[in-house]
Amino acid sequence: MSHDARLSALNITLPDAPAPAANYVPYVRSGNLLYVSGQISAGPDGLIKGRLGADLDVAAGAAAARHCGLALLAQARAALGSLDHVVRVVKLGGFVCSTEGFTDQPEVVNGCSDLMVEVFGDAGRHARAAVSVNALPRGVAVEIEAIFEVA
Repeated sequence: MSHDARLSALNITLPDAPAPAANYVPYVRSGNLLYVSGQISAGPDGLIKGRLGADLDVAAGAAAARHCGLALLAQARAALGSLDHVVRVVKLGGFVCSTEGFTDQPEVVNGCSDLMVEVFGDAGRHARAAVSVNALPRGVAVEIEAIFEVA
């Protein structure tokens, strides 16, 4: 099954690819790699803000990370015309706005990682970083960047 068909089968609708908020481009293709700039947590009702360990629990953080993943896929589709050109997800870099004592960043970023495996199967398994930060742009809870291998 193609990646685009799998999206439909999973009943996943991608948002429009978000426009950059500053002086950068949303993606860069270099050879067979597509680098997608960090996508911040935003859902249908707007930005998903807060700090994990204070304002949000792990489940809410994972949902925010999934929204980041949907935006990453939207950017990849905008860059390539179709997700069928994605060979594999190479790496995700996850940034979680969290309190000093919060240590469940991996479980939060799983919201995005799980989405990649849902859509791409084994080709969605990737290398990853999940780190804590004190603040993120616009006060959002999560930001995630990606590298895709493309054909």
